Amino acid sequence: MAVSCGIVGLPNVGKSTIFSAFSAAQAEVGNFPFCTIEPNMAVVEVPDERLKVIHSHIETDRVLPAVVQVVDIAGLVKGASEGEGMGNQFLGNIKECSAIMHVVRCFEGDKVLREEPVDPVGDIEVIELELALADLATVRRACERCAKKARVDKDAAAELAVYQKAEAILEQGQQLRSAEWSKEERQTLKPLCPLTIKPVLYVANVADDDLDGESLHAQAVSEHASENGSEWIPICGDIEHELRRMDGEEKEMFMEELGVKELGLGRLSKAVYTLLGLQTYFTAGEIEIRAWTIHSGDTAPVAAGVIHTDFQQKFIRAQIYGVADLAEHGSEAAVKAAGKLRTEGKDYVMRDGDIAHFLI
Repeated sequence: MAVSCGIVGLPNVGKSTIFSAFSAAQAEVGNFPFCTIEPNMAVVEVPDERLKVIHSHIETDRVLPAVVQVVDIAGLVKGASEGEGMGNQFLGNIKECSAIMHVVRCFEGDKVLREEPVDPVGDIEVIELELALADLATVRRACERCAKKARVDKDAAAELAVYQKAEAILEQGQQLRSAEWSKEERQTLKPLCPLTIKPVLYVANVADDDLDGESLHAQAVSEHASENGSEWIPICGDIEHELRRMDGEEKEMFMEELGVKELGLGRLSKAVYTLLGLQTYFTAGEIEIRAWTIHSGDTAPVAAGVIHTDFQQKFIRAQIYGVADLAEHGSEAAVKAAGKLRTEGKDYVMRDGDIAHFLI
């Protein structure tokens, strides 16, 4: 399944630096507003140590990790919902993303141009207000379009009720994700591609002496995320960008010197998967070992359908074992001999880390 994240934030908070740190693509990084105009896009491999474990026991031609598409969207400004700073174009780029990564400046200094004091929560509020205003304009148009038809059509009346609920929330300057929505209501809103219903991950771009995000600025982001039921992570964009340029041994030495146990991309991927309710299963054979992304709670036929839609329709059963089973017993044959290879049917709910063979 396709997973995409749009990086948003005010101009010059480090979005392009973080984008370049996470991907092989190198976005232009500049100390001036709107250094990025066209969105930069990259397909980023999701680090997963379990792939190495599987590969150490199963010979294969290639190893394919799961991927996330990351979109570096130009800086939004106050008035973006009304077209300020090319805002309409930038807001349109966010509509296609599964989730939003909201980058916030949490470091002092004059390295990056900024006239106002560093204010992470204030910056967040500027962006979220613009997203709410953009959604409000979209929802109001939907209400107007639906109003006449709703007088004589029950389905249209039900749609209008959902739009009006959304309108009331947005008029208060609130994000749509702050409200409870039924599955049916979400389906009604889906064609509108509302921005503020998307899950958000706050990324605190911290200084190189605050890697754990313990500063007042970073903790302000943490508190805001907690109050709004969202996730957050601290990342030093400059250090991550430098690490991206280094070779393996040099990188390991630098990470050890700084006390960095895991690169930001790994932490980011885990946070995004948690945010979107995703998990990973694997297929493994002589041709390839591959990680596949599914939703938590998906059944075996749905997981098979991620490989090919025909697999879901023609599913018969699945043979399942875990990465831990393979690590313990050393080979798939040994896993089977130990009675750890299970045959599961259409009702089986996949677990994170399952290795699966699907029979169709």
